[in-house]
Amino acid sequence: MAEWSTDAVKPHERFSYWREAVCRSIFNLTIEARPGPFAARMTSRSSGALRIALGESTGYSLVRSPRDMNDGASDHYSVYLQLRNKTEISQRGATFIFQPNDIAISDLQFPFSAKIADGGRRITTVIPCELIDRRAPWLRQTALRRLAAGSPYVDLARRHLVTMAQDRTMTDSAIALLTENVCNLLALASASEIAPARMQPELQIEAMLAFCRQHLHDAELAPQRVADHLGVSVRTLHLRFKQIGHSFGRFVLEERLKACSAALRDPFQRDANISDIAYRWGFNDLSHFNRSFRARFGRTPAEWRNERDDAESGMRSS
Repeated sequence: MAEWSTDAVKPHERFSYWREAVCRSIFNLTIEARPGPFAARMTSRSSGALRIALGESTGYSLVRSPRDMNDGASDHYSVYLQLRNKTEISQRGATFIFQPNDIAISDLQFPFSAKIADGGRRITTVIPCELIDRRAPWLRQTALRRLAAGSPYVDLARRHLVTMAQDRTMTDSAIALLTENVCNLLALASASEIAPARMQPELQIEAMLAFCRQHLHDAELAPQRVADHLGVSVRTLHLRFKQIGHSFGRFVLEERLKACSAALRDPFQRDANISDIAYRWGFNDLSHFNRSFRARFGRTPAEWRNERDDAESGMRSS
């Protein structure tokens, strides 16, 4: 990862330094800052044709003009995730204010402008158009889209983007896989008028997995319910799971066990009964839960929780 920060730069040189940092890490941009102290920091990484940057700063404005576009590639989308405060983006007559966890999809073949608020924090990902267009050709109809926080697809896409921006240990192959997943999720989140049954198989799979994860708490979650939601047959649903090397039952069990394992080591859930955690994540048979948990993690739920407690006690006493 490349890193930039104004912390060690003389105050009167910080903005000019940042102008160069932004241009090098994303695309050629024209930026302006209002008078007063300026501070910013950014980490950036490239993986193949993908570029992703995590930044925070005091307020400033930026413009990508036709002249800027001539000096940089424009066959990309900018996927912009707002993490803190807000940003106003304008492009081709559309203006949106992006609040925390909102996502913007901006077609970089058109000029745009943005106003970044003081204390703003965001992730900017630059993805080749071909990766998104073959999944979501409808995005070409508008230059700028706002995907509001709250959609299950947007939430999953956000988690992937945060992982790619923050996990320094990720390999290029792992980043490529997450990028594919992000593109699928963005296509689903923007396809409000397209029935899942009419989507490509890979998008049906993402919709299917997202629905299952959203309803893990429901002990009655079954293939028929998921198939009905997608408007496909149960046979098609099982075929889609087979394509990703799972069965429906195995996938749901694995996701529930992962959720329970995280809850058991969550300090804010320390006082919750193990049975309550199991029921909360869709298990209705404690014997089955205990057997499955031990088979998956090599220890009982109580042992799993106590390992965390023992480790924390050791840290406090040392």
